[in-house]
Amino acid sequence: MNTKEHTHRQDLQRLKLLRYMDDEFMSVCLADNFEGVELILRIVLGRKDIKIKSVRTQELMKNLQGRSVVLDVHAVDSTDKEFNVEIQRSDAGAGAKRARYNSSLLDAHILKPGDDTENIPDSYIIFITENDVMKGNQPIYPVERYVAVGENKVLFGDGSHILYVNGKYRGDDEVGRLMHDFSCTNPDDMNHEVLAKRARYFKQDKEGEAAMSKILDDMRNEAALENAIETAERIIKDREMPLEKIAHYIPLLSMDDLKEIEARVLQLV
Repeated sequence: MNTKEHTHRQDLQRLKLLRYMDDEFMSVCLADNFEGVELILRIVLGRKDIKIKSVRTQELMKNLQGRSVVLDVHAVDSTDKEFNVEIQRSDAGAGAKRARYNSSLLDAHILKPGDDTENIPDSYIIFITENDVMKGNQPIYPVERYVAVGENKVLFGDGSHILYVNGKYRGDDEVGRLMHDFSCTNPDDMNHEVLAKRARYFKQDKEGEAAMSKILDDMRNEAALENAIETAERIIKDREMPLEKIAHYIPLLSMDDLKEIEARVLQLV
């Protein structure tokens, strides 16, 4: 068996174990799956009147444990009120400061130059975390701003919302059934057919398997390139060897690549 065949077999084995709770799998299963995203938002937000207008996958964001996918969703309710949602599948990137930062970025993206801030749509940042990061054994943790009026607290009502969804929750309710589906490796064990159908396509259909294998291969290549760049940056920073020698040991990078890296690194030293 050659290396390519061996890698392909490994990909097929890995594919069997992928879940919606895995960043890369959630990305491909939901990026063009309006019904699936509608289902998730209706359950998480507790609203039945949500219609999706667009879903796109943002550039993958680095965190301390690798990468996390972010889905950027534009939605509308039954009153034609528009709102924007970010769905992030991450534990490491789900801290309070990250939530604040993501919320500010989403607002900046929504508000166009010249727009009246009073007309800015509501925004929702939704973290679906594999673990109970808030450690309260609750299905969902809504985060809202309040005004302290004496001893009372009144909802600020600025239209900015942050929610943490506990991926460990398994209660006998909609959230529990949804989180069960997010952790399923077998589509036939899922509660929601709209999610199972998409997972089944990538896991059991030959065309879907091929598409997912290519995605995994692209991710491997991207990871190898990033590792090569980081290695080159360290060597250049330490001034351990000339660029020609680095190019010999790191063939993924051309001399032009190394010159660009050198210029960037030496500016920071």
